[in-house]
Amino acid sequence: MDDAMDAYSRAVSTVAKTVTPHVAGVQLARGSGSAVVFADDGHLLTNAHVVGDHRQGLATFADGSEVPFDVVGADPLSDLAVLRARGETPPAARLGDADELVVGQLVVAVGNPLGFSGTVTAGVVSALGRALPVRQGRATRVIEDVIQTDAALNPGNSGGALADSAGRVVGVNTAVAGFGLGLAVPINATTRRIIDTLVVEGRVRRAYLGVVGVPAPLPDDVAERTGQDAGLRVHEVVPGGPADRAGLKKGDLVLTVGRTRVSDAQGIQRQLFAEVIGTALPITVLRNGAMVDVYATPAELVG
Repeated sequence: MDDAMDAYSRAVSTVAKTVTPHVAGVQLARGSGSAVVFADDGHLLTNAHVVGDHRQGLATFADGSEVPFDVVGADPLSDLAVLRARGETPPAARLGDADELVVGQLVVAVGNPLGFSGTVTAGVVSALGRALPVRQGRATRVIEDVIQTDAALNPGNSGGALADSAGRVVGVNTAVAGFGLGLAVPINATTRRIIDTLVVEGRVRRAYLGVVGVPAPLPDDVAERTGQDAGLRVHEVVPGGPADRAGLKKGDLVLTVGRTRVSDAQGIQRQLFAEVIGTALPITVLRNGAMVDVYATPAELVG
């Protein structure tokens, strides 16, 4: 047992030593949180709910150094925001890929809970693939593949780093969902795309189809023919929306969008970025036992 504890302790302390220098406490006119340096040019990553409507603030690192920052852009529908320091920062943390995590894997949270800088807590990945509903104005979305962990998180941890045992940042701590339960926005291909867009454009434009659905299995014969087990059963079509104008109907079973298979709402959501706004998007549905192709032209999602 002692040897096991020693190994665990060494792993956590190594990650803490690796990650802590890259994590800052951020102070805004109203509120505070944490942020992670993710680029050597002084860009930091945090939560959109941490910055709110602020445009600037002050970042303080574990070594006591301080640097003012500007908010480059925020995306409430992914709860991510990018900051740009107006001075020197530590080098960037290494980013990992949350899609490679497994349940039970060691993770370490580094942040500034309750104003205590450089605080480290450790735990395991409790669950993967969770969905966290978010809202911006009238627009709603789910943050997909949220990481659930039992690493202790407290107010001020939001925006801080969730790292794997190799010291790679695999998530941005985003919420305290309840006792012993923490959530983090994953660092993966989808969120890297959002981060890159925030750096360049300061905002993320999303497309909108106007369809609400639930996952549903395909009939056996269709599954055998297509090699696809499930699709998205249309539960509601927003009147006058792009899906409605394209002829999608309640009860349709969506198989592909943009020639890509979908089996849940996130499968569609992943494709609804700026480049498809105003572009005819092929959608294949199963309707009354027959395969039907329609073309929907997504509009821009407005909050």
